[in-house]
Amino acid sequence: MPIGALVFDAYGTLFDVHSVVRRCEGLWPGKGAQLSQLWRAKQLEYTWQRSLMKRYAPFSTVTRAALAYACEALGLELTAERMEALMGEYLMLSPYPDVPDAIERCAGKKAILTNGSPDMIEPLVAHSGLKFDAVLSVDKLKTYKPAPEVYALALKKLKIPKERIGFVSSNCWDALGAKSFGFTVYWINRLGAPVERLGFTPDKTINSLLDLA
Repeated sequence: MPIGALVFDAYGTLFDVHSVVRRCEGLWPGKGAQLSQLWRAKQLEYTWQRSLMKRYAPFSTVTRAALAYACEALGLELTAERMEALMGEYLMLSPYPDVPDAIERCAGKKAILTNGSPDMIEPLVAHSGLKFDAVLSVDKLKTYKPAPEVYALALKKLKIPKERIGFVSSNCWDALGAKSFGFTVYWINRLGAPVERLGFTPDKTINSLLDLA
């Protein structure tokens, strides 16, 4: 069946979560990249762990907790001022260079489906200037991807059967969660990583969003 809509992950797919490195480096010289990597890793871990425990907290809360952990683990002093400065960076993450042109060139309906809570994702999308038919957050369901009910949000909003929805993510675990649900999946493999061993494979692996268009 022809694809009638494209649904995009946000963090790491459209927006570079590691664009915070410059601010991290400015606060803790020589530690910026290491902090950014650990912050992101704990952010993802906490979403999965909270989903399994059925102890949902908004993505903004999870992101703050992950930053606090990462700073303590690396022996970095995190003041309230520094916390707010770095959380503010998440509202202004840089889109990847291929994103603006690719979004403009892709035909049909386009939506975002993200772990991001509205207080984070809505200002970020507005700041980017990117246009979508819908921005969907897991916050409505109080659980995180890759729970199947999260992907079902796109069906309810776009009114298109799942066989006609193309899901786009650079996070392989997310792409395979969408594949398990029944979407046609495009995995953006920017880093040349192997496919996760979760029993599924993407329908198409691409190097850039421009390959979609």
